[in-house]
Amino acid sequence: MVTFYRRLPRFDYVKAVSFDDVLKLLGNGGGKTCKVYAGGTDLIPKLKERVIGVPDLLIDLKGIPNLDYIEYGEEGVLKIGALATVSSVAHSRLVKEKFGILAQAARSIASTQVQNRGTIVGNICNAVPSADSAPALLCLGAEVVCVSNRGERSISIDEFFKGPNQTALGPDEVVKEIRVPQMAGGGKGVYLKLSPRSKMDLAVVGVAAVAVMEEGKYKDVRLALGAVAPTPVRAKRAEEMLLGKGAAEKVVQKAAKMASEEARPIDDHRASAQYRKMMVEVLVKRAVQGLYPN
Repeated sequence: MVTFYRRLPRFDYVKAVSFDDVLKLLGNGGGKTCKVYAGGTDLIPKLKERVIGVPDLLIDLKGIPNLDYIEYGEEGVLKIGALATVSSVAHSRLVKEKFGILAQAARSIASTQVQNRGTIVGNICNAVPSADSAPALLCLGAEVVCVSNRGERSISIDEFFKGPNQTALGPDEVVKEIRVPQMAGGGKGVYLKLSPRSKMDLAVVGVAAVAVMEEGKYKDVRLALGAVAPTPVRAKRAEEMLLGKGAAEKVVQKAAKMASEEARPIDDHRASAQYRKMMVEVLVKRAVQGLYPN
């Protein structure tokens, strides 16, 4: 099969050196459409393929210093800057020790080359249902910090995704960082991804599970699904079913079945909706049983 790549369309380009630069450009567009990007691993291919509208101005964030941080404060919150690469999150000792599920999800994103260029913030701003970091961030209760000329606001990750390629960001807003609170009780987490290859491919199904078990029963449990609905989603009915119960095989199986019923997948060239529902059940069962194996 021969693949043809189109040239990039024409647009103006600015490499910002501060957030003030970005906000001025976004706030004073004068009718021009603007796109902000960091790694460009999602945006540039889409522009070449003409699957999104061509902006008048492309704003590159890579020139802004000190925005690639990964920090953990005394308040128990992980802060991931807008330019922190997928690779830096995947291999951060801090993330692996305290937010292991996020490191797992980051390691599963695309190729090594993409991980070295792309960012976690960009992965969620792309807002594709199959984004690998999204289910993990949903389970962890992350918040997205956005800034504009009007000031700063935080958006719960649950409310950030509005649809395929759609977020709650306003046209004059840009994401500054992601904040991830430490789960009370030191819960365990796991991310499982079904794809034709372990890397490179988009998730056919992605499942994240985080839980805290106390005296043999689930005190807190969170399940999130990717690539099986218009946005990454929590399987809340399945979560409620597990709360207060032990990890018996029949309990976990019932919860996995409920999670598959909460999924709303589509048929596409990668998998049928029926197959995706079946795999949600399989992966949720594996993920939950893997958290606290008997």
